[in-house]
Amino acid sequence: MKKGHDFLRACFGLFLLIPLSTACDSFLSPAEDGRIEVSFIEDFFTETRSSSSDIPDSNRFTLRVKAANGASIYDGPYGSAPQSILAAAGTYTVSAFSCEFKAPAFATPQYGDSQQVTVKSGQTSRVQLICHQLNAGVRLKVASTFLTAYPNGTLHLKADAGKLLYGFSEKRFAFFPPGKVSLVLSDGGTDKNLLTRDLASRDMLTLNIGIAATPSGVSPGGISIKVDTTLNWRAEQYTIGGDDGKGTEASAAMSVPEAKNHIGDESVWVYGYIVGGDLSSTKASFKAPFSSRTNIVIAARAGTTDRSNCLSVQLQKGNIRDALNLVDNPENLGKTVFLQGNIVESYYGIPGLQSLTEYELKD
Repeated sequence: MKKGHDFLRACFGLFLLIPLSTACDSFLSPAEDGRIEVSFIEDFFTETRSSSSDIPDSNRFTLRVKAANGASIYDGPYGSAPQSILAAAGTYTVSAFSCEFKAPAFATPQYGDSQQVTVKSGQTSRVQLICHQLNAGVRLKVASTFLTAYPNGTLHLKADAGKLLYGFSEKRFAFFPPGKVSLVLSDGGTDKNLLTRDLASRDMLTLNIGIAATPSGVSPGGISIKVDTTLNWRAEQYTIGGDDGKGTEASAAMSVPEAKNHIGDESVWVYGYIVGGDLSSTKASFKAPFSSRTNIVIAARAGTTDRSNCLSVQLQKGNIRDALNLVDNPENLGKTVFLQGNIVESYYGIPGLQSLTEYELKD
């Protein structure tokens, strides 16, 4: 997986069994229960270390599961959700999104999806959420010629959901719900609608604004607007590697579910959340305090407490063990880690990663 310009074209392969909360106890009947399983498919983001703060953490997405009658089955962080849910036969809406977005705002892309699932008695219903950008972005690039022609003018971006003043020094994208967005020039107490664009989700529109060139001796020409529109403008997938004097190496990091399908691969990157340690042949601990410095377990979700959904990791003596073990570094629990090593069929009874050579730890 390499650098690209598609913002959300990816598959975290994060498998989620949504939780049963006390909110649904009143209407569940054991004889009528079914089960919901959700795989959260997102586009991989391509990022470098310098842009890591731009990448939304899927564990912080809000996950909502509602019954047709409006009863809430789960409403909370994706990473904190338990792994399974029993649900009475019926129709449910399953949705996940990165942030609340109700009014225009700068630097606030929203990602997510919402789908309906029908649960049948005694059966498992599976949902695949395709996480993509839900809103649209607009950025203005204002030429000096425009500033000269309208020294007291201001530019606004306006939509039904509200409007934003776009300062001439502003460089960020302004985000709007899908729909019509207008560029308005306010000057001398008069508002002039310069243009209107109908934007869809994932549209990222750049408007270059200047004054049209005119021959000498002729009054200034009209406003010149050039449009540059890009769909799916960024990509995801964490890339490993940096500038070592020989150029930048970018290696693809597999998710935990992907790694389990690549048994035998050597010197590969795998990423996941550190969820526990203290492995034995049948158990793992997911809560502090920990007693073993020789291993940890990682998973696709920070809230994982089932070792069958984990990848075991051997920590050999050295700087990697010193940095990652949970005895000396209990604060690492829940953090994202990128590891380079060999994927083995079994380490403490589950697929594992051994012979580590490099690591990167993210908060």
